[in-house]
Amino acid sequence: MNTRSLVLAGLCTLLLGACADVHMKDYQQPTSAEKTTWSRSTPENISAAETIAPDWWTAFGDPDLNVLINRAIAGNLDIKILAARIGVAQAQIGEARAGALPTLDAGAGASFEKTTGQKFTKQFNLGTQVNWDIDIWGRVEKGVQAQTAEFHATEADWRAGYLNLVSDVSTTYFQILQFDEQLDQQQKTLAKNKQILAIFEAMFQNGLIPETQVLQQRAEVSRLTKDLLELHRLRDLAENALATLQGVSAGEFRIPTGHLQEKVKLPVVPAGLPSQLLSRRPDIVAAEFRVLEGYDLVGEAKLAQLPSIGLTGRGGTASSALSNLLKSFTFGLLPSINIPLLNPGVKARVKTTEAQVKVAEQEYRRTVIGSFEEVENALVNLDAHQKQRAELAQQTRDLQKVADQVQAQLREGVVSQLQVFESERSLLAAQLALLASHQQILSDTVTLYKALGGGWPTVRVSNAGQ
Repeated sequence: MNTRSLVLAGLCTLLLGACADVHMKDYQQPTSAEKTTWSRSTPENISAAETIAPDWWTAFGDPDLNVLINRAIAGNLDIKILAARIGVAQAQIGEARAGALPTLDAGAGASFEKTTGQKFTKQFNLGTQVNWDIDIWGRVEKGVQAQTAEFHATEADWRAGYLNLVSDVSTTYFQILQFDEQLDQQQKTLAKNKQILAIFEAMFQNGLIPETQVLQQRAEVSRLTKDLLELHRLRDLAENALATLQGVSAGEFRIPTGHLQEKVKLPVVPAGLPSQLLSRRPDIVAAEFRVLEGYDLVGEAKLAQLPSIGLTGRGGTASSALSNLLKSFTFGLLPSINIPLLNPGVKARVKTTEAQVKVAEQEYRRTVIGSFEEVENALVNLDAHQKQRAELAQQTRDLQKVADQVQAQLREGVVSQLQVFESERSLLAAQLALLASHQQILSDTVTLYKALGGGWPTVRVSNAGQ
């Protein structure tokens, strides 16, 4: 009878399982906008490995930048938090997998009683119980797959954070060097204007120019002094920001002064750019893994509608004398079937997870379309700023020739010292513009490498084992 009852129960379980909607479609990458070429790139598509090296920042040719990035990777707290989250996600895989394993409980106890008119009684007992919910439908395995997808998404989050950190360190470092060079040139500009002011004051004393011209030049000296103070302030703030990126307290970190155009070279961006952006950018990979996680959570929720089979094993002993406690044992095996005939929460969970998949798919599409914009904007900026720099370089060369000629004319007595100062001031302004253009192209290059995935290898999103 017991065997027939178990068989009958099993058949009922299968019939009930057949009635539940547990159909699960295979995972497919969400449809999204497509892009195979870039507007300012040659038609030739080359591999990512040929385009961007994993340590792409070394192309700037500055050993100090390499040291700063290595220190930031080792000390940045945001990166450490992301790494700790990977550890949490990995531990949660084991937690999910533990749902398919049996549990064992053991306990011991004693009771002592004395009733008026009765003898003193004592009872000792020892018992164990094994519980095992058999994962016959694979519901627990679906949960493990979902958590594994989250683990891979968390890894991609770390890669994205790594890429952001390297980009932030690079651009902040470039700004500091730009400020150093600006400060040097601003000091020269201020000195020239003070000399012009001294000439104006002497000319005013001799009645050659009106006082308004002297006042205007004094105002210009005050403006340049104010700008010089502002540059010092901005450099200090950038240095504090770089300290935080390094994981060091602000105010306890200093960057030696340097000249941007001498220390950091402009790398040559390849003419061909990789088209396999969707499988390389960490943020896109993370978004797709979370879509996959949603698929697995839907499967887990659907399988929860099916009956579950459990086994409970009990064993124990009891005795009034502690010395006799281990002489006899009682064992029992209790199979059970739990049939969710009416559980609104289970069906509601299915609808919730299905809705969450749609959210994850839309977030994936948003990430993809945003990444296309970032790449295209980086290419537009880089192209425009390179052309502008060519014009600025030509302007600087022309003004340098003018300054040289005016200086030669001064030696011949053809022009005044004032005209020499004016020509040098114009030249310094052009040199500052050229410096700003150099820094902007460096930042554009960093942004482009970041937008293209920063040298990370391609990742195929699928469940483990597929």
